[in-house]
Amino acid sequence: MTERTFDLNADLGESFGAYQYGADDELMPLITSANVACGFHAGDPTTIRNAVRSACKYGVRVGAHVGLPDRLGFGRREINISAQDAYDYTLYQLGALDAFLRPAGHRMTHIKPHGALYMMASRDRTLADGIAEAARDFDPSLEIYALPNSALEQASTDKGLQIVPEFFADRPYQGTQVQMFGWTYDQVGGPDGVAQRVRAMIDDINFSRIKTICIHSDTRGAPELLRAVRDIVNPSTTPR
Repeated sequence: MTERTFDLNADLGESFGAYQYGADDELMPLITSANVACGFHAGDPTTIRNAVRSACKYGVRVGAHVGLPDRLGFGRREINISAQDAYDYTLYQLGALDAFLRPAGHRMTHIKPHGALYMMASRDRTLADGIAEAARDFDPSLEIYALPNSALEQASTDKGLQIVPEFFADRPYQGTQVQMFGWTYDQVGGPDGVAQRVRAMIDDINFSRIKTICIHSDTRGAPELLRAVRDIVNPSTTPR
């Protein structure tokens, strides 16, 4: 294992009604932070409640996985929105998740945009400002999960929010640039490929600021991929 410690996060809570999506139950005991979908790109009240209950059981930090209002496209299609839209969508989704966290006695710790919104806010400062302003207005102690050196990192830092630079273990990279969409499972490389990608990240000075590593719950074999990551890194908080 490396001497550095990392938060291990997963995007989950993305089932909807009768449609079950992702390996949430298997991942929750292995992660330290859960990014829970809040009903825009995926998720529903029952799914949110179940995710919160599971996070409480395993002592996992809970963050809002805020997305575009695009269930049909699973939030992976870019939509032309304004900074005000980004603010309103973010604040709305924070409220939805918080409504389930409060009765459970659990607090929200962070925000991580989903899919297309994540990538749009990484390059578009106006959208990044909308998300960061909503986070600050809701709870200025919230952390923002973002790509290092992105517009979202810059906007959040300017508004006094704490940034958690993120690396994606189950996505291909070209240098320091992640390929979020259009990848194949062969490019992910299974557990061996994920392990190799994480080792390379740890050894690369360009990734020295990384604090959290993501595995998506819907990536094929996600639990095995996450175990491969855990064999390499020290989780910042050991799940129970």
